[in-house]
Amino acid sequence: MKHTIIAFFVLLIISCANCGQIHENFIECMSTQFNAYTKSFDIIFTPDSPLYSSLLRSTQQNLRWVNSTRSNNKPLLIITPFHESEIQASILCSQKLGLQVRVRSGGHDYEGLSYQCRTPFLIIDLFNLRAIEVDLEDETAWVQSGATLGELYYAISKKSRVHGFPAGLCPTVGVGGHISGGGFGTMVRKYGLAADNVVDAYLIDVNGRILDRETMGEDVFWAIRGGGGASFGVILSWKITLVKVPSKVTVFSVPKTVEQGGIELIHKWQHIADKLNEDLFIRVIIQNIVGDKTTKPDTFQIIFNSLFLGGADILLMMVSSSFPELGLKGEDCTEMSWIESAVYFAGYPTGSPIEVLLDKTQLYIASFKAKSDFVTEPIPEGGLQGIRKRLLEEQIGFVIMDPYGGRMNEISESEIAFPHRKGNLYNIQYMVKWAENVDRETKRHVKWIRSLHRYMEPYVSKSPRAAYLNYRDLDLGTNKDANASYLEARVWGLKYFKGNFKRLVQVKRKVDPDNFFRNEQSIPSQFS
Repeated sequence: MKHTIIAFFVLLIISCANCGQIHENFIECMSTQFNAYTKSFDIIFTPDSPLYSSLLRSTQQNLRWVNSTRSNNKPLLIITPFHESEIQASILCSQKLGLQVRVRSGGHDYEGLSYQCRTPFLIIDLFNLRAIEVDLEDETAWVQSGATLGELYYAISKKSRVHGFPAGLCPTVGVGGHISGGGFGTMVRKYGLAADNVVDAYLIDVNGRILDRETMGEDVFWAIRGGGGASFGVILSWKITLVKVPSKVTVFSVPKTVEQGGIELIHKWQHIADKLNEDLFIRVIIQNIVGDKTTKPDTFQIIFNSLFLGGADILLMMVSSSFPELGLKGEDCTEMSWIESAVYFAGYPTGSPIEVLLDKTQLYIASFKAKSDFVTEPIPEGGLQGIRKRLLEEQIGFVIMDPYGGRMNEISESEIAFPHRKGNLYNIQYMVKWAENVDRETKRHVKWIRSLHRYMEPYVSKSPRAAYLNYRDLDLGTNKDANASYLEARVWGLKYFKGNFKRLVQVKRKVDPDNFFRNEQSIPSQFS
């Protein structure tokens, strides 16, 4: 162990000592050999650059990695391209100089893989590439990978009040990573995943070629929709299909306590949530709200949080018929436009302007650890009581249950790389957050969420126990080095991709046989 630590710091010292030379070599490579489309090289930042630290942290959404030991292995260079040719040159020059590449679009990757690496590397940060072109005539849009979901929703709303896009709830998430991992939100039951609504893409491959759907081929196009784009290249932009939304939608958030029958309501919800009309999405948030210990006690709360693609009158009739136990009332419901619902689900105060969707600052930034599961059979009330018991042990831990069914039942597991379809009642996300970013606190909170995840094993999917790629979890297994074996990667690969994992390896082997685009949970390029 001591030798490993010493070797790590020796590598780090050598890397830092060579930063200046690497910077010079990199600029020379880009300018003389690959004729990068730039008049200056102010897109390249070294650790000595005044803006380096702020750029590195600008979109780090998980503070767990900001001051951790692992984050000491920082990029030798940060590249902030404005043009596709600068990305092409960065890929080719990185290979020439023996550097790895990590690509960042929004920085929401849960395990920090887009801005950390065990070996010398650079970051290609796409935040300057966020153009959005909405075409209402054919109801599509081209969106560059550096745009956020909030920017995409806002751009659509400025063109139309009756169009939207079925993606996630957090507006600061980068489009590039979100779509490539699948991407679901409040319209998942009506329209499926974000990745289900992609019709074309531009990708730069390991050879620096810019490929669209036709030139990359259907296998690669299949793989980058749900298989994680970072294994196959740098995705420049997506062509998405816009979906129809009514001019008026309805939202509600109904909190319940245990004393009000909250556990029993979750139990009933499990039996109906995936079978409701596809216009109705009701998710469950379970959390322990910590008081100040003097005037305000802790409150264990269960929130039924919903979007209905229609008016309140129809919603009330629908819920009173299918879920009367919830006791939904007219005063619980608020009618608004679809874009206003995006602001609502993002957690902004009532009445906030839709321009808040353009703010790249995360509302609730903290250190956190997350895990996920898929549920195929309703959890008995005793099992739900066990979740409650464990949440009471943690100050800022919560569980979110997102229903499937509807459109998700109609798309086959092999249609795109994302496989979690018919048979899943709902997805679970477990998360714990904490403020003090010190090793002692981190270990305590991570230990707690791992314990909760172990407890849930009897109640969730099996063979494999599935997980969602966009809730990345390195506890499921990692690639130990550049030549990770298929059997090693299969441990976590089956959980994310089920039967699609083997095909993903076949695609990777064809487009990136030397495994240049890699991380701790990237698709391996070999079967041996």
